[in-house]
Amino acid sequence: MGGDWRRLLHLTRLLAVTDFRLRFFGSALGYLWQVMHPLLLFGVLYLVFTEVVRLGEGVAFYPVALLSGIVLFVFLSESTGQAVQSLVEREPIVRKIQFPRLAVPLATVLTALFRLSLNLVVVLAFLLASGGEVRLSWLEIPVLVFLLTALAAGLAALLSALYVHVRDVKPIWDVVLQVLFYGSPIFYTIGIVPSQTLRDLILLNPFAAIIQQFRHAVIDPSHPSVAEAMSSDALALIPLLLIVVIAVVGLRYFDRKAPRIAEEL
Repeated sequence: MGGDWRRLLHLTRLLAVTDFRLRFFGSALGYLWQVMHPLLLFGVLYLVFTEVVRLGEGVAFYPVALLSGIVLFVFLSESTGQAVQSLVEREPIVRKIQFPRLAVPLATVLTALFRLSLNLVVVLAFLLASGGEVRLSWLEIPVLVFLLTALAAGLAALLSALYVHVRDVKPIWDVVLQVLFYGSPIFYTIGIVPSQTLRDLILLNPFAAIIQQFRHAVIDPSHPSVAEAMSSDALALIPLLLIVVIAVVGLRYFDRKAPRIAEEL
């Protein structure tokens, strides 16, 4: 981490802002492309699960619930997926310049966070246009975004450090993301899961718990909170504990490997 948090944060912000601007450099539509990805995926899934499978029948603001799940998943997928190869892609800089190595994977998370902020504005606009109301529980949004960012940061640090040694990490993580997409209540709601035991298992996944709590706090109270959907309040604390464990383990592992990353590259 370099021993200087201010330098680490400044470098992380600099790398993230530069990457965010370069991503849309020379594009005629610019930042509009950022919201197109989740909107296109949302359009396909909405048609499938409302006209073919009809999972959204009787669900309050189902289109917005679907869009919110996609937006949150895109953030986790982009931040961790791009972080895996981030150190290898910046090998010339990492090998020649002394700086806090953690800034590299954290920059990918911060860049994805910029895009998430834009996409959440679209989600809220869709909700209001669909008849939703501004509620006091919207104050949970910063807390939920912080927890999701902490989860992504821990995974990004862990995966980027592991990839330096084991290049199989990327294809394995791609498969994990696919499992995570279908195993989390993104295109379905937790209420359609018939077994309480299965609901508990799904919501033990921190990402699934964040999606569920987001829908309850932001979209509509008819979507149960994590505590309401699980069989006990004690179980609802496990996803929060897992986020802390993943963040701490990921950052500690990266901190231990950082001094030798340049040599191993």
